[in-house]
Amino acid sequence: MSKLVAIVDDEPDIVELITHHLEKEGFKVKGFYDGENLLSYVRKELPDIIILDLMLPGIDGIEVCRSLKYDERTSSVPIIMLTAKGSETDRVVGLELGADDYIVKPFSPRELVARIKAVLRRTTLKEEAPKITRIGDLTIDSTKFEVKVKDKRIELTPTELRILEILASHKNWVFNRDQLLNRLWGHDKIVVDRTIDVHIKKLREKLGEVGKMIKTIRGIGYKLEE
Repeated sequence: MSKLVAIVDDEPDIVELITHHLEKEGFKVKGFYDGENLLSYVRKELPDIIILDLMLPGIDGIEVCRSLKYDERTSSVPIIMLTAKGSETDRVVGLELGADDYIVKPFSPRELVARIKAVLRRTTLKEEAPKITRIGDLTIDSTKFEVKVKDKRIELTPTELRILEILASHKNWVFNRDQLLNRLWGHDKIVVDRTIDVHIKKLREKLGEVGKMIKTIRGIGYKLEE
């Protein structure tokens, strides 16, 4: 079955350009020119992936991304941000909200199609992985995007949750910072190593006593052990 791609951009020419190239590759496409209409649409039908411009009229792309990623029903839909805002700060904000990739205008339509296929492949592999992981008092439910310590739900950002999932996927395995960055955002190095350290610190604080299971291996990286 063809994958459905939702495109959100206030420039009709860009929506038309992307639509043309995606339809040539066999995708189904739904175009939107503002965030409000996209959010209304996903209440009825979920696309397989969303291409989201940051600079939109009304609700901007950052707020649209935040709304999608913090809603249990839409949080698993991958997002590629497409924008003229190319500073590292803009990229980091988008990725930390849970965006799966980031492309700066002007862009190559062929590269965008390749990135869409890559993100969809990663999403498929993730869906095939075990959905629930239990380590001691910690429970990670990847289907519901939910983390609990004993019976208490812990509110994590999408990036914090993904880091925890990575560490928990190979208990006692030491991940260095580059490995974590690559698993989070691929090999497009647009964030710095200390970003991981900041997320780990916040993750430990939110997990409380269970946070002690996340061990720092000095000079190397981090691991999760019971």
